[in-house]
Amino acid sequence: MKTRIVTGVLAGAVFLGFLLWGGPAYGALLTLMAVIGYDEYIRMNGIGRKKPEALIGFAGVLCLLLFSFQEWSDRSAVDWVIGHPERLVWLLLFLFFAVTVLSKNKTTIDQIALLFLGVFYIGIGFRYMMETRSGADGLYWTLFVFLCIWASDAGAYFVGRMLGKHKLWPEISPNKTIEGAVGGIVITMIVAICFHFGRPELLDIGRAISLGIIISIVGMLGDLMQSAYKRVKGIKDTGTLLPGHGGILDRTDSWLIVFPFLQLLSLLPQ
Repeated sequence: MKTRIVTGVLAGAVFLGFLLWGGPAYGALLTLMAVIGYDEYIRMNGIGRKKPEALIGFAGVLCLLLFSFQEWSDRSAVDWVIGHPERLVWLLLFLFFAVTVLSKNKTTIDQIALLFLGVFYIGIGFRYMMETRSGADGLYWTLFVFLCIWASDAGAYFVGRMLGKHKLWPEISPNKTIEGAVGGIVITMIVAICFHFGRPELLDIGRAISLGIIISIVGMLGDLMQSAYKRVKGIKDTGTLLPGHGGILDRTDSWLIVFPFLQLLSLLPQ
């Protein structure tokens, strides 16, 4: 627990520093995290990072992140992708399928399907973290989402330890409880209401409560999704980068689902 707390405080302080700084620095940090996360993902699936199909996946993640930078002087390449995202989807699909042919099926369609899925699961998740920060009142909304996610995690953990008796989903995550989940939702609503009082002109109390509930529930689903996948693969953590916490994907499982969910459903200002 001591290692977990120390790592969490240090990593959290560094991350918040970059978040407050914003701009290219924050974007670069998210890009680095996405690349490390994708590396964890391909290792979970037993694929070497130097294989052509893995390199195509890394390139796809980088495209999704780098094309979100607002500081591009020449927007032609950016607009080619952003204006028509299906182009990037098709190009990646073509390259992945080409590898199966050129390798004479040594690279299987099952492998490229997993790699293709990982590009968008990880790349889009981090992309919307970046776009939220660069949008209108981006710092406020990004802090709002992150603090709600962290409040939900902490609330679920501590309430679950104190009051938890009924398992939430033992086949997927045996330590999570219904009492903990309810506690996480309540704590998240309190944090969201605090944000309302900080900037009531941006966030009315009804919207704060509803967003808090949504973020908590969707964040828990993101956590359970990652837990389910790790259980299938027979592993506890996706990596060892953060002592006591695991890897990047272990720490960002909720983030990767919450940010796209909020943005794609237009629940946050664009």
